[in-house]
Amino acid sequence: MGKPTDRELVEQARAGNAQAFGTLVQRYQRRIFRLAFHLVRTGAEAEDVTQETFVRAYQALDRFDGRSEPFTWLYRIAVNLSLNTIRARKPKRDAVPADDPRIEPLLAEHRSSHGSDPARIAQERQLTKALCEGIDKLSDTLRTTLVLVCIDGMGHEEAARVLDCPEGTVAWRVHEARRKLREHLEKQGFGGDAA
Repeated sequence: MGKPTDRELVEQARAGNAQAFGTLVQRYQRRIFRLAFHLVRTGAEAEDVTQETFVRAYQALDRFDGRSEPFTWLYRIAVNLSLNTIRARKPKRDAVPADDPRIEPLLAEHRSSHGSDPARIAQERQLTKALCEGIDKLSDTLRTTLVLVCIDGMGHEEAARVLDCPEGTVAWRVHEARRKLREHLEKQGFGGDAA
């Protein structure tokens, strides 16, 4: 017998099988955390959002109507909780710290192909920091859409379901976010190929 589908796990969880819901948590915990982390920008808050996402989903199992995939439903909960967390903050951070934990994973993807040239690594670190600053300056709507599509790799159709908006709106938001990021990077001295 193969692995149960997400929908089967939801049905089993509705019937009282807590282990089935645990399997859903295991399947999506990392992705939900990664999404929350890119939106709220701190590990502790991302952990809180991740945990609360699954608590709320478990409490709302009876209200899940099956019109979307369970994964999409979980993502929608995580996006809403992340945005609530951002809005609840009193001061808004303006600068990306040098030790921003988002920077290392982005750099790690490129290091294997560029070797260990210290000058190149320093330049990529500066570019990545500028990119994180640009992402942070985007509106919540543009940043959320960009994270879903460009960082998490979600297709426009699926992102539209998560964000509850038309697919064309997702495409426009991604285009607009990228345009604003290019402008930001050019102002920071990263033109041409970097943008």
